[in-house]
Amino acid sequence: MFKLLTSRFIPRILLFRKEVVLLWQAFMSPHTPFYLKAATAFVAFYLVSPIDIISDFIPLLGWADDLILVPLMVSWIVSRLPVPVRADMRERNERTIDGRARRL
Repeated sequence: MFKLLTSRFIPRILLFRKEVVLLWQAFMSPHTPFYLKAATAFVAFYLVSPIDIISDFIPLLGWADDLILVPLMVSWIVSRLPVPVRADMRERNERTIDGRARRL
């Protein structure tokens, strides 16, 4: 069970976190098409909306559709981002501090 969890779900969760950050940056970019921004807003609305495919009042099943559908929608939107937007996001993310500690 633990091996299944570490081999399947942990990498997917880490990828989802990166995709959410990329999607947020793309949402703020003026080069992202309007339909992708609208799809991003729909995903955020779907996550907080009480209207779901399976109601959240049903224990476990209500949360399961959110845990499955939201990452699928985020991955789909990220896969549709234009190449210039992805390149711009990659360039932004590569600007990091060198990481060396300095003493005064």
